[in-house]
Amino acid sequence: MKNSLGRLIPDGMIPFQGTQAIIKQNQRKIIHKVMTHEGIKPVFHTLDELFSFINVNNGMTLSFHHHLRNGDGVLNLIVDHLDKTDLNDLTFAPSAIFPVHEPLAKLIKKGQVTGIVTNYLNGPVAKVIEEGYLKKLLVMDTHGGRPRAIESGELPIDVAFIAAPAVDPYGNANGIEGKAACGTLGYAFPDLWYAKKKVLITDHLIPTLKKIDLQGIYVDAILVVDSIGDPKGIQSGTTKPTRDPIQLKIAKQTARLMDELGMIKNNMSFQTGAGGTSLAVAESLKTIMKDRHIKGSFASGGITNFLVDMHEQGYFDHLYDVQCFDLEAIKSYGRNPNHHLMDASTYGNPYDQPMVNKLDVVILGATEIDLDFNVNVTTDSHGHIMGGSGGHSDTAEGAKVTIITTNLTKSRLSMVKEHVTTITTPGDSIDILVTERGIAINPKRLDLIERLKHSTLPITTIDCLFNKAYQMTGIPKPIELGSKIIGVVRYRDGSIIDSLYQLKGD
Repeated sequence: MKNSLGRLIPDGMIPFQGTQAIIKQNQRKIIHKVMTHEGIKPVFHTLDELFSFINVNNGMTLSFHHHLRNGDGVLNLIVDHLDKTDLNDLTFAPSAIFPVHEPLAKLIKKGQVTGIVTNYLNGPVAKVIEEGYLKKLLVMDTHGGRPRAIESGELPIDVAFIAAPAVDPYGNANGIEGKAACGTLGYAFPDLWYAKKKVLITDHLIPTLKKIDLQGIYVDAILVVDSIGDPKGIQSGTTKPTRDPIQLKIAKQTARLMDELGMIKNNMSFQTGAGGTSLAVAESLKTIMKDRHIKGSFASGGITNFLVDMHEQGYFDHLYDVQCFDLEAIKSYGRNPNHHLMDASTYGNPYDQPMVNKLDVVILGATEIDLDFNVNVTTDSHGHIMGGSGGHSDTAEGAKVTIITTNLTKSRLSMVKEHVTTITTPGDSIDILVTERGIAINPKRLDLIERLKHSTLPITTIDCLFNKAYQMTGIPKPIELGSKIIGVVRYRDGSIIDSLYQLKGD
């Protein structure tokens, strides 16, 4: 079977049928399991004792969350223990995998870990999967698709290992206390609610918590370790607005575009990423809101210090936070009553009336975008796995207006392609592309085109941008994909929108 680009879809997988596709066999929503036993939880100090207690066996699916990002130590702790056992045919289902998780590559090569289901992937683990060592197909979900899969029973979790910065003896936990405080713990909730066994792993077991985010009624055991990770690894790249002149031009044009579309108004809702260009858009937005005394209703997503500043200065009434992107956001969650934790399902699960569906506008990036407005943030320009949707396609489909911001060319490569290497977010979810050399509006958004027909902004077509870029860079040599499928990209509703291939020569 083939998808819309003529690429093969593995047997048994479901091709993308449009953004309204529904997986009929997985519509069932499991009721949250309320455990009947209460009181003090079993506490362990070694993984041998813990594994005996929870009875880890061959073929199980183990899950993890990524709130410590590239500073996480919990996944590696479990990997190091598994390396000393005979357990095999395991599936790992972390919400994201970073370079720090390099030890996992060894278990994949050994064949102990045969399946990976995740929302974001880069670093050494991506490389060994590209090289064909993973026995089963890599499954790339979205941040909203993962809770949908867990809650529907499509992704059953046998044991959830939950990094918890602070825990009390009753199994309650939060992310704002302890030496590894990471803020909100939104991605851990589906695992906490639906996994067969739930283990909190902490380096800060204390009698009483200041705040309870994870409720102990769901928890089976506590493991106390020396360290669950380094919160300094949470911040990856810049979380400050860019000062690059080209990117500043893009940001200012984006804010002006939002203004001309009537999006900058009282009670507006907004989400942006943590990259320099995205934050520069927020900075330009802040200037307009300040000049006109505009107050938005909420900003959401992964929260940065810049959005914290906007909230504390009164530009947004509320912050809805599924994960903290920097240390200042962590502190804000502890001190600001209107800085709210939201679980992953509330954030993006398409069957839960998610927060992403209440967004007026979202600003997103792209590794590639093609003439049909399909966006790739999964693979780089050479076809190597370097990311994943995360919340990209969730927010793109949910928001009223979705804007992609990117330089037209980077490193002598056009960001506009005839066809993207990998579809992460389908083009019918993307409304506008803003580059330093012009702004292209998706032809399906006739309302936006009509609204901007008298604009002095450099409105053009994506075909014109494509031609401009190729005049500058020349026509690139096509990437040669191999015939072996190593993974699939899954949309938020569970349908498959593209396949990942082992590259020729790998």
